[in-house]
Amino acid sequence: MSIHLVIIDALNLIRRVHSAQPDPSDIARTINTTTKTLNRIISESKPTHIIAVFDHHLQDRGWRAQVLPNYKQNRKPMPEPLLEGLDKIQQAWWDLGIDSLLSDGDEADDLVATLAMKVANHGEQVTIISTDKGYCQLLSPTLRIRDYFQHRWLDAPFIETEFGVKPEQLADYWGLTGVSSSQVPGIPGVGPKAAKEILTQFNDIEQAYASDELAPKYRKKFDEHIESARVCKQVSALKTDIELGFNLQDIRFQA
Repeated sequence: MSIHLVIIDALNLIRRVHSAQPDPSDIARTINTTTKTLNRIISESKPTHIIAVFDHHLQDRGWRAQVLPNYKQNRKPMPEPLLEGLDKIQQAWWDLGIDSLLSDGDEADDLVATLAMKVANHGEQVTIISTDKGYCQLLSPTLRIRDYFQHRWLDAPFIETEFGVKPEQLADYWGLTGVSSSQVPGIPGVGPKAAKEILTQFNDIEQAYASDELAPKYRKKFDEHIESARVCKQVSALKTDIELGFNLQDIRFQA
């Protein structure tokens, strides 16, 4: 039997639904809306297996903050009504047949990436439901990302249009440009246009740094900030080797 695993980036979906509610304290409405949303996702994607992956709300900023202390330092806390309603949301999703995986020391992104790659590398179909473009570095013939809210696939042509690089170069791209929303600095003075130019000429940061053909206008920046670029690439990349503690049979979808 062919497998189609659908992975829900849970807080990505929930926060967007909740932020659109007229009354943030009305968790019942958020539950109702997310349930309808998931029913539509299930109807459209027809999964054989499905799971919702949550960041643990009590955890710190994870291993990335140990590597880059300012990482996500200014992120907004979850609204209190939403925090208090998460258990009810998870129960409503469970009633739909969707189990939840909570991170414990790792970010949900890394759990999603690990599970997705384990299945996709066996030639089975994986769909990640998320607006987070960070997952696009995982793209392959059997792994795709669906932005449900914009009704679009975050695929290789989208990445080419959006960033001008290949999906597998995205971590290098963010290593160069940084990610301002997560307090990832990159190399000062290297913006999207420069990063595209560099990664069109070279495969990655290390090849550019080692080459005599790196444009003089970038050489000094690289020489002064190569360690920053390396660290920023590291925190932008997704881990795919986390011990998950369950197997695919445990998340078979039964409506």
